[in-house]
Amino acid sequence: MDRWNSRSLFSDDTPDDPAPAVTGTPLAERMRPRSLAEFVGQAHLVGEGRILRRLLAGGGALPSLILWGAPGTGKTTLARLLASSSGMRFIALSAVFSGVKDLREAIQQAKAEKRYGKRTVLFIDEIHRFNKSQQDALLHAVENGTITLIGATTENPSFEVTGALLSRSRVLVLNQLSDDEINTILQNALADEERGLAGFNADVSDQLLERIAHSASGDARVALTALDAAVESTTPDANGVRVVSEQTVIEALGRAHYAYDKGGEEHYNLVSALIKSLRNSDVDASLYWLARMIEGGADPIYIARRLCILASEDIGLADPQAMVQAAAAADIVQLIGLPEGLFPLSQATIYLARAPKSNAIKSAYFRAAGDAEETARVPVPLHLRNAVTPLMKHFGYGKDYRYVHSDPAAKEEMECLPEQLRGRKYFSETDLEQTKGEDIESEH
Repeated sequence: MDRWNSRSLFSDDTPDDPAPAVTGTPLAERMRPRSLAEFVGQAHLVGEGRILRRLLAGGGALPSLILWGAPGTGKTTLARLLASSSGMRFIALSAVFSGVKDLREAIQQAKAEKRYGKRTVLFIDEIHRFNKSQQDALLHAVENGTITLIGATTENPSFEVTGALLSRSRVLVLNQLSDDEINTILQNALADEERGLAGFNADVSDQLLERIAHSASGDARVALTALDAAVESTTPDANGVRVVSEQTVIEALGRAHYAYDKGGEEHYNLVSALIKSLRNSDVDASLYWLARMIEGGADPIYIARRLCILASEDIGLADPQAMVQAAAAADIVQLIGLPEGLFPLSQATIYLARAPKSNAIKSAYFRAAGDAEETARVPVPLHLRNAVTPLMKHFGYGKDYRYVHSDPAAKEEMECLPEQLRGRKYFSETDLEQTKGEDIESEH
């Protein structure tokens, strides 16, 4: 069998393809839209007059695309529809399982098809997982038109896709599906007799459908999988009706799904939200983002390190106990781990959010660092040098140094900065005192 044959990979690329057998095929795959009429969501891309609507209607040559969006938002489906509507061959690879060898084979297949006037869409799922050399292997084929590349990524392509590949592609952002859009997808699945669940005679209340839609966090695949599990695990009553219960839905949903990837952009988005909420003294928001990270599987030691950084960078001498709280939380979390470690992390988070804020230490250091860079070759004044040998003493090392413990006036009279920086001030007591006076009892 031709491993690149689009119909061998996907049996429902076009509306007239036979539907896959219900048994053994996940509902999310069975209900994959076969035409734009069945597609739900992404109105900013497929709505009237929008770019994908025009391309799907055959309005111009299909350019190489990078589809960026969360899981379950329709990236793969749109890639298939675009290839089908353009009459192009569809080759699909996953960056998780494929390497340069697979890319070269796909490109060779596309070259062979091109000789017979048939163009090829090469779809690469999770393209962000390809390294630079793997992405570079695509450049020539994209440039000379051997393939039209459609890459799907859940990560910010600015960081994960090479600049050379980005310059040859158009980036389209797919939004998370709304609860209403997912509810529509679930209703369609329940009503579909050919590919959906109509044959199961399922009775799912509107409230439970709304619960599934909301719990899916914008991922249609998660919602359909939960609905499928709930319906199939419900025993028919005497009338043959499967009345799905709330408990069955809870079991089907399983653990809450958090939009969190410890190695991806969302990790840094959540960290940023936590730190900025703490900096803004918003206790409730800080606790929320902390919970998002912990429940999503973030390393608690990483969280503790970030709290320690904030305690010094954004609070500092305005409340020196902030660093003590953060350091204690870090030590305790390292000792006991999770789940109990969430309590010291929460305590430190609340303390840091309530504490007065001051960046006086940070500002002082970077003002000093700026001068340090400008005067990097300025010698240390002789009176501040240590005369550890007679020769060094002969050359004036340590001369005129005044020991402040026996000569208190030295504090005001002896200059410790280089001559070029005499009188320069970096640390502002005024800024620090202003922050100390702020009300730390206010909460949001």
